[in-house]
Amino acid sequence: MNDTPGWASPGSAPSDGREPGASTPADRPVPAGPADQPTDQPGTDPQGSGSQWSKEQPPPGQWSAPTGAAVPGQAPPPPPPGPGWGGRPPGAGYGGPGGYGGPGGYGPPGGYGAWGGGWGGPPPAAKPGVIPLRPLGTGEILDGAVSTMRTYWRTVLGISLTIAVVTEVAVILLQGLVLNDTETTDALNDPSASLTEISRAAGGVALSSGAVLLITLVGTIIATALLTTVTSRAVLGKSVTIGEAWRDARPQVLKLFGLILLTGLIAVGVLLVGALPGIVVAIAGGPGGAIAALLVLGILAGAVVTVWLMVRFSLASPALMLEKQGITTSLGRSTKLVRGSWWRVFGIQFLASIIANIVSSLAVIPFTLIGAYAGGHGMTGFLENTNANYGWTFLVISGIGSVIGSMLTFPINAGVTVLLYIDQRIRREALDLELARAAGVENYGAGTPGTVPGS
Repeated sequence: MNDTPGWASPGSAPSDGREPGASTPADRPVPAGPADQPTDQPGTDPQGSGSQWSKEQPPPGQWSAPTGAAVPGQAPPPPPPGPGWGGRPPGAGYGGPGGYGGPGGYGPPGGYGAWGGGWGGPPPAAKPGVIPLRPLGTGEILDGAVSTMRTYWRTVLGISLTIAVVTEVAVILLQGLVLNDTETTDALNDPSASLTEISRAAGGVALSSGAVLLITLVGTIIATALLTTVTSRAVLGKSVTIGEAWRDARPQVLKLFGLILLTGLIAVGVLLVGALPGIVVAIAGGPGGAIAALLVLGILAGAVVTVWLMVRFSLASPALMLEKQGITTSLGRSTKLVRGSWWRVFGIQFLASIIANIVSSLAVIPFTLIGAYAGGHGMTGFLENTNANYGWTFLVISGIGSVIGSMLTFPINAGVTVLLYIDQRIRREALDLELARAAGVENYGAGTPGTVPGS
């Protein structure tokens, strides 16, 4: 007999003791004699009336019926040794290492057609720049912002450092020459000051804080506009100079100012609406307890609504800069992209804010303490009297720390916002196809890259 090893269909061995393919006594033709029946033909009863068969036959279950058409004169091969269907080692195919018939299985070696170990999941997504072109996880968004700063550090740190220095110099000059009013701080620290003096001092503090905030806001908006262009090019793996980033962002800068101003007015308006019941009761001369309760509850409700709206509008800035949209259109685009993913967008931006504040604090706090000590008031005076005038020494040294902090936080905040915008567009609008074409990735879209678990 032909006992050459070969493939056997798993589970096809008979369990009744007969050889596969053997006919039953009812349907088996009776051979006419020794000359009419070949001695090696399978399918006849080895215990029949003829003497052509040996009494020593293989034990049952050692060979099975072939899956294809029977070849006359050839016995079915026995199963190959080694692990079978249920006990193959990891990565091995059915019937042997690598799949049927040898390494690699059916199809090309390592291809998806190998039944045993060829399937290794979807192909990896293309990554021409700082992020892979597929839906991103939280860590990939944060890592993409840091990778942009690390890979294109000349442009990123050049923009951040320039804007931070200009902004901080303006703030120091404003505080040292215009807002350095000792009478204001004395009135706020004097328990016997009249209501008029306190009101005037509080107005001065609000004015000075507003001026500093305005300067800082201008610097932040310009940095965001430039770094949005840098990050969008980094996704494609392309570098950009500071001049190129400014030429690309300049037509949209004024619109970006209008967008920030409009969202700020919306936030203030919502808070005022929340506090309106308490204000009305106060004007009507209601009880103090009711006024306080209404103000607290109204402001809290207004704050919740404000946070909800600001998250919905948080992707308007990159939409305005990258899509060259108008202000109201950008707000609508952001609302559309955030819809259904509010908590995810909020969580990623909240985490990025915590990281940016920690990084900034590590730079600002040491310089602030050093400036307070060098200003002549010492640590105790700085901690006990936050309104003290520390002079130019304190302003300059603490300003250096602020420059370093801003230089590091600008890229993180802008990068996370841009990458989150790109991620939402990949998930909703298949932006990865357009990015792949822009980056020159060939044959992109032939595979099916999967999403990131837990993203």
